[in-house]
Amino acid sequence: MATNKHIESGILELYIAGALSDKENEQVYSLMMEHPEILEEVKEIEKSISILTSHVAPKDAKNSFKDVLIKMLQEKEDSAKTIPLRTSKNNWVTYTGWAAALVVGSTLILSLNKSASLQGQIDTINEAKEQYEIQLDETNADLAENKKLLAVIRSKDIVTVPLQGQKVYPEAYAKVYWNKNSKNIYLDVQGLPDPPEGKVYQVWSLKLDPLSPTSLGTIDNFTASDNKIFTIDNPNDSQAFGITLEPAGGSETPTLEQLYTLGAV
Repeated sequence: MATNKHIESGILELYIAGALSDKENEQVYSLMMEHPEILEEVKEIEKSISILTSHVAPKDAKNSFKDVLIKMLQEKEDSAKTIPLRTSKNNWVTYTGWAAALVVGSTLILSLNKSASLQGQIDTINEAKEQYEIQLDETNADLAENKKLLAVIRSKDIVTVPLQGQKVYPEAYAKVYWNKNSKNIYLDVQGLPDPPEGKVYQVWSLKLDPLSPTSLGTIDNFTASDNKIFTIDNPNDSQAFGITLEPAGGSETPTLEQLYTLGAV
């Protein structure tokens, strides 16, 4: 048990490193002479360090830890005197200097790798933050627009005109909010299906007697819109509004067979 205690205490490594006092060197040496397992442990420690330093030590190093240790033990047996290990301290400094360089270099590389990984995480967080800020700006803009539209349709000057689905698509519906003072209509087409490829919805202002349609333009960004509410200029004295499905670019006159919604003022 006592030998295990000395082996695990780290004093043997200090002995090999020449970091003990003369008295401590004598005590460790006595233990080595009394306990073969301690001597064997010293040799194993020295061997491990020699293997490590052989890759980084100068090519012309004359002595290894093993040579120094064996020489010291032989001299001890011949003279029955304790030989302090401080005579090998210069050799230890030579080897440990290179070993320390290897350890410090490895630690530096690991630190740089961790730093690069951390910087990558910071960049990712910053990119996510920028995207979030963009989305927040868009959301705030949409909110402001929705508040504006809500204020418009609640105005006492607004005329509301519901548009009913027609034969081609009875489920369709839409609603016109007409401000005659500003000569604008706010057209809510949430009740229309997405137009087929190559087709667009076209909005018409109608005079009923005689029937005279005036185009208010096409809804080209129907699919891209989220709230499906569009602001359209209307300087006409409208009596009704209609929406037809037309070829891309619109038509000069409405295609009645593709009349989706219609409503009178």
